[in-house]
Parts: sequence; structure tokens; C-alpha cells
Amino acid sequence: MSAARTAPPWPSLPYPDWAETCTALHLWTQILGKYRLAHTPWVNHSWHATLYVTPRGLTTGPVHEAGGCVTATLDLVDHRLVVEADGGAQEAFALEPMGISDFHARTRKAIEGAGGTFDIHGAPNEVVDPVPFAEDTARRPYDAGAVERFHGALLRIVPVFERFRTGFIGKVSPVHLFWGSFDLAVTRFSGRTAPLHPAGIPNLPDDVAQEAYSHEVSSAGFWPGGVGVDEAMFYSYAYPGPDGFADQPVEPAGARFDDTLGEFLLPYGDVITSDDPAATLMSFLQSTYRAAATTGDWDRAALECAVGEPRVPRPLGR
Repeated sequence: MSAARTAPPWPSLPYPDWAETCTALHLWTQILGKYRLAHTPWVNHSWHATLYVTPRGLTTGPVHEAGGCVTATLDLVDHRLVVEADGGAQEAFALEPMGISDFHARTRKAIEGAGGTFDIHGAPNEVVDPVPFAEDTARRPYDAGAVERFHGALLRIVPVFERFRTGFIGKVSPVHLFWGSFDLAVTRFSGRTAPLHPAGIPNLPDDVAQEAYSHEVSSAGFWPGGVGVDEAMFYSYAYPGPDGFADQPVEPAGARFDDTLGEFLLPYGDVITSDDPAATLMSFLQSTYRAAATTGDWDRAALECAVGEPRVPRPLGR
């Protein structure tokens, strides 16, 4: 019997050191996400289009096309794009410095080679001045070490988000990666409808944004950087933003409200240098949710519960 593994430390992730690779990886995830989007029935709040963190990287999960089931995975351990299909077909290529157009073409070849249908919308979303994938020929770097650290960070963050998710009886999203804004997120819902979202998100159809925010939310997540804050950052916001939300006390001490973004922020660096990174992150998630739920007048007694534990059924409370 093998010995139990000790979890590795939370890796450092200075955004300036891998900014160009991060941008390339973001665009690669858009191409994979758009493939899933093209073949998956719409689910509330675009949950059908997201990617998921695995021990090897980021995956579409099963995509059920008319001709069968296909999965596309960015393997960030062996640095390959791997496409698998039912019946045993597999195609792959190496992740390396290349243009976005090259990645787009190689992904098309891999998916079609495995028997899939590659018919995606051909330009990025939620970025300013998007260049169609097939026309983005500039060679992008690929810093494999930085990508591995990013993957390592996601593997540390996901279980904290998952544990936070369990302390809520109401509607709550999976922990998933939105490729449009390149953020890992988990979202709680009050159960009430929200005012029509003003939309206006760059290169995102208004009806998509408005459907995503059809109901009141408290949402938390993680960006690797490059979205108005050029460092890795945790965030938490409410929609609609309740009066007094920005003035609520939150934890830990390094958390702050950013008036421009309209969100609470906590630097990733503050978390990984704390004595207990998981507990520090949980305190941010819990306190910023409380800020949203309290000022938004959520029915907290009906919506909240104790954080879940393995093998322990949740009490019915009757």
C-alpha cells in the first residue's frame, strides 16, 4: 500500500512573469469552451459552457455530439491537447510556443480526427479588440513551468471553493472555469429574480449576460491576473449590489473593496503567505458572502447550513 501523499505548498504565481503565456492559455481555453458550447444544450447561467479542473489540467468534460461523445483536455502536466472519443479514438498535439491560429487549426484537426465536429464561433469573447482565432498569427510564448504553477494553484483553490459551496442549501453553481473572463468561480443565489442586467460586457451578447444575471447572486472566484488587476486575485461581488455592501467588514485584513470593479478583492499572494492558506481563503469567501446576504436581505436561515463533511449526510433539520 502506498503512503498517503502530502499536499504540495501553494505555488507562487506572479502575473508579470507569465502574462503573455497566460493570455495565450486564456485564448486556448476559449477555443475549447466554444467547442463545448456549440454542442451542449443551454443550461441556466451558461453553466453548460464551462471548463473543469482535473489532476491533469482543464477539460471540457464529455461533449455529446450527434455522432458520439468527445472530451478535449488541456493536459498541463505533459503539456498536450488531448482529444478522446467513445470507441477509443484519441488525437493529441504538444502545447508549445505558437500562434493562436496554429492552436485553432491543430485543435480542429484533432477533434475532427477523433470523429468530432469542429464548428465553433471563430472569435474571442469578453476581450477588448478581439482578433479572430484563425487570423491571430503572432507567435505566443509558452512557459511550461508557469502553466504548471497555475494548474497547481487551481488544484489548491478548488477544494476550498468546493467546501465553501457545501454550506448552502439554496441554488449554488458548480465550481467551474469561465473561459470568457478566465476565472474560476462559484456562485450562490438568493432565489429571487434580479433587475435586468445592463449588459455591455465587451464582445459578449447582451442576452447572454442578462440570462447569466437573471437572479440575485453572491459570486466568488479567482483570476490569475490581467483583468484590471495585474496580479493573481480572489474576488467576491453581489448582483445587484446592495446598499452598504462595500462598507461591510470582511476578512482577512488584506481584503479590500475596489470601487472601479465593484468587488471585494484579496491578493493571491496574501493567501499563500498566510499561516493557513485554505483557512484564509475560506474566511474571505464566508465574510464576503455574509456581506452580500446581510445587506441584500437574503433569507439566510432558510438558505444556509453547516459546511459538509465526507460520508456525513446533511441533517434534515426537521
